[in-house]
Amino acid sequence: MNKKILSNVLFYIAVVLIALVVLFPFLWMLSSSFKTQVDIISWPPKLFFEPTLANYRKVFEEQDFLKYFINSTIVGGFAVALSLLLGLPAAYSIARFAQKKLAVFILLARLMPGISFLMPWYIIFSRLDLMDSYVALVLSHMLIALPIVVWIMSSYFEAIPRELEESAMVDGATRQHAFLAIILPLSGPGIITATTLSFIFSWNNFMFSQVLSMEKTKTLPIAVYNFLSYAEVDWGGVMAAAVAIMAPAIALTMIFQKYVVKGLTMGAVKG
Repeated sequence: MNKKILSNVLFYIAVVLIALVVLFPFLWMLSSSFKTQVDIISWPPKLFFEPTLANYRKVFEEQDFLKYFINSTIVGGFAVALSLLLGLPAAYSIARFAQKKLAVFILLARLMPGISFLMPWYIIFSRLDLMDSYVALVLSHMLIALPIVVWIMSSYFEAIPRELEESAMVDGATRQHAFLAIILPLSGPGIITATTLSFIFSWNNFMFSQVLSMEKTKTLPIAVYNFLSYAEVDWGGVMAAAVAIMAPAIALTMIFQKYVVKGLTMGAVKG
């Protein structure tokens, strides 16, 4: 009994230590967003300070934060929607017809550093007069979202028994109808998982927006960059902007956490 209690105590101590290590950067960022510039750069660091909302006022009043929020929502929403439209049939085809070469090709697009696509994207969109447009950002963000959708859903579709769609096809349904009427409704957790993860990756992307957008279509990560200048760094503004950017992503993750875990675990089990 004593050994069991000791093992439980050690387990919870280890969990608390790991949680502190993982959460420390976020907690530090959150506390710094309520500090003045002097308190942030003071040494040793101040654990007790008089909180201020001046940094958040800078973010929401001096910066056009609402515009950036709308742009990020539009770009992320359309990129994820188009990725689902193309990725779900592709994932189903990979899962049912063992198209491993196609899967590897899609994975390579995700593994390649995003900066390697910037110059081709810039040349193409500038010649098509699509710079500073939602089209350019949506297509570039699909490089992030589409491979995530395909790889999550292909493993998820493999876990769904073939007999379900085969029985529907015996009754006269086409493969396309069986996919829409049977496979997709059963794939809800996997679709939610792919949607959540791909949207968060798109939401946090900085590089494509920095190069392909200008004043009209800048996204939220640019709000952080606006607090950096040659002469100084407004650390309070940076921290407040980072917290404001992370809040929707954290809320989305917490809301769909159950479905994300279920989607990832079920996709790892072959039926």
